[in-house]
Amino acid sequence: MTIALHAKVEGVGAPVVVLHGFTGSSESMSGLVTGLRDRWRVMSLDLIGHGASPAPRDTAHYTMERCVDQVAATLDRLDTGPAHVIGYSMGGRSALALAAWRPESVRSAILVGASAGLASADARADRRRTDEALADRIEREGLEAFVDHWMDQPLFATQRRLGTESLARSRAQRLNNRPHGLANSLRSMGTGAQPPLHGAIGDIRVPVRIVVGERDRKFGAIANELAALLPSASVKTIPGAGHACHLEAPDSFLRTARDFLEDVDRRTAMPDPKTPMHAGAHS
Repeated sequence: MTIALHAKVEGVGAPVVVLHGFTGSSESMSGLVTGLRDRWRVMSLDLIGHGASPAPRDTAHYTMERCVDQVAATLDRLDTGPAHVIGYSMGGRSALALAAWRPESVRSAILVGASAGLASADARADRRRTDEALADRIEREGLEAFVDHWMDQPLFATQRRLGTESLARSRAQRLNNRPHGLANSLRSMGTGAQPPLHGAIGDIRVPVRIVVGERDRKFGAIANELAALLPSASVKTIPGAGHACHLEAPDSFLRTARDFLEDVDRRTAMPDPKTPMHAGAHS
């Protein structure tokens, strides 16, 4: 079975690929896309099991290895050449794996609230048990109950200050996913299920910017660990923000992303821009 990921393409210029987090979709990254499409050709993907992309029943399609193959195949289909990749949380883990396993596809990477997986076999086993329980909960209690539980986690507490309207939009977007797609994503592509990348990322040579919210202490520590392993990486902390700093401090995050992308574009040779795409075009 071939998995063709849904991609929303906007703008013209050097290619930028945007990868959402778990329970997200291209819709959840739309604010970032709007802030970049004036200068770059931005491709916002729905990862497997999410949004408008396929959600097969077979969990074998959801592994991180298959996810990387699916993203790389999408970039080939869109004829991007090496692309800047921006990934949040699960999308950040996917972006890091893409850079490690498919270096020809990546020109630079911005990782937001991301990790390289879990280095300890015991920690991976514990996390797999936790994710399996969450997957069972989705299937047992339904999507609405799970989304409410997911959004109530301490990791996302800082998002409450965005207000009820913003939280309602986020909830509605998450409810557009399919229960079995999210469950299968947890089982096969969760932090405990994916192969740890710590031994592979030392070979990544492209520029990497690791972005973390000031109030996200856990991922702040992980960001520093990643930066020590990556040959060409830097950490940027967004003041006042938590895990989803692109949502909680969108202006600060957008400035950080644009500054980084512009710097990479200046320092590396660029192919001729692709033919302009109309905003909202889909592939």
